[in-house]
Amino acid sequence: MPTLEIRPGAPAGFRMPAEWEPHAATWLSWPRAEGISFPGRFDHVPAIWAKLAGLLAEDEDVHINVFSPEHRLMVEEALRAGGLAGHARIFLHDFPAYEPWCRDHGPIFIRKGAELAVVDWAYNAWGGKYPPHDLDDAVPLRAAELLGVPVYQPGIVMEGGALDVNGEGTLLTTEACLLNPNRNPHLNREQIEGYLRDYLGVQKILWLGDGIVGDDTDGHVDDLTRFVNADTVVTVVEEDPADANYAPLRENRARLAGMTLADGRPLRVVELPMPRAIEVEGQRLPASYANFYIANAKVLVPVFGDPADARACRILEDLFPGRRIVPFDASELIWGLGALHCITQQQPAA
Repeated sequence: MPTLEIRPGAPAGFRMPAEWEPHAATWLSWPRAEGISFPGRFDHVPAIWAKLAGLLAEDEDVHINVFSPEHRLMVEEALRAGGLAGHARIFLHDFPAYEPWCRDHGPIFIRKGAELAVVDWAYNAWGGKYPPHDLDDAVPLRAAELLGVPVYQPGIVMEGGALDVNGEGTLLTTEACLLNPNRNPHLNREQIEGYLRDYLGVQKILWLGDGIVGDDTDGHVDDLTRFVNADTVVTVVEEDPADANYAPLRENRARLAGMTLADGRPLRVVELPMPRAIEVEGQRLPASYANFYIANAKVLVPVFGDPADARACRILEDLFPGRRIVPFDASELIWGLGALHCITQQQPAA
């Protein structure tokens, strides 16, 4: 295995590519029955990851983090059951993570020309909510060592689901998450912006407000508003004034209306509907069509057996003319308080 290279300071000339730029691979962390993410409902979960791996492997490599030799056997069995045994584009790695939310604990890749690097933010399980998290926090270093790419370490807490970039200098995030004192209480807004600029190669940060009800991440932007091309975002809006999401989503929509990109162009905004409220055992779950994942040849869209599923897919189909829209049943996945974007992490092509 190559030697791990940790470089001092911030990277110069690197940028975080947009999700629609070509991927070499997608990274996943396979869930465990012993984990806390799917209490009492784990039986259907392995098949979800197998289905996702199979769809992704049609167009790009898939790297899967497994917890232990025993866990590897379970992963291999789930892949066999999904018709994926020995798939040439699916790779298992003994990189343990307690929970499967690879968007947040996985490697964040940056690129300068053909050179890749990893930004290894600190990970504290969304403000220390779900200890332990030391193994999850180590995943970026393990991935970088495997790939033989250098690592930059900002030394502050950050999650991938809290950020969305257009690859051309503009980044979206939320005040509810990044300014929460359970992340980096010693930093103010301007200092956090400095880290984002220095380590991700962006020039302008667009701040939204609060997240959706039921989101235990304190308001990740990938449940709210996502870039779909360099000058366009989709943003979810709630049409029922009686719903708890109505006011915060309207407030975010109003903010977007006045925003511009790093190059000064106005931001184009397209609205996505929200599904009806989903509650299980009295708990509101953070179901959102914004939690889609842009793969090389397709866009995987979470659907929930809701009347708005088809409308959300049609909107996204118009915005991704070169990709196939794949509705992906997230009814069981959302019990873990996340969906497709939360469990994936793209590795850009070099």
